[in-house]
Amino acid sequence: MTTQTSPAPGRVTFPLVATALQTLALFFQAVTAGMLLSSSHGYALHDAGSKVLYGASMLYVLAAILAWRPGGGSPRPILYASGFLVLATVQVVLGIAHLPSLHVPLGTLMFALSTLLLSQAISARFRTRAGSRP
Repeated sequence: MTTQTSPAPGRVTFPLVATALQTLALFFQAVTAGMLLSSSHGYALHDAGSKVLYGASMLYVLAAILAWRPGGGSPRPILYASGFLVLATVQVVLGIAHLPSLHVPLGTLMFALSTLLLSQAISARFRTRAGSRP
């Protein structure tokens, strides 16, 4: 028999932190992509950011697995996290291949999806918090 557990209201969870880190890394990548157009430092920053983003995507997968396993909840977040890791891999390949016509729109899509995921996680946290008041 498994019981479903949920985090205490008001607590910051590992998946929320991982999602926020991934979203921030994607935003940093967008900024450094713009810097590529005007600065010689843009490439080095964008390259370093790509490694951070890839690590953040892996961290998100780990967070989704660790959040799912003890509580016995839905494995759907693992699918989302794995999808982001696949998209990050495709982004790296497209960046190395110097295909900006595919690399830039995919990066924009990833930022939009990650921002949506983060906003849903934050709003769910507030709904949980509001629902727990006497």
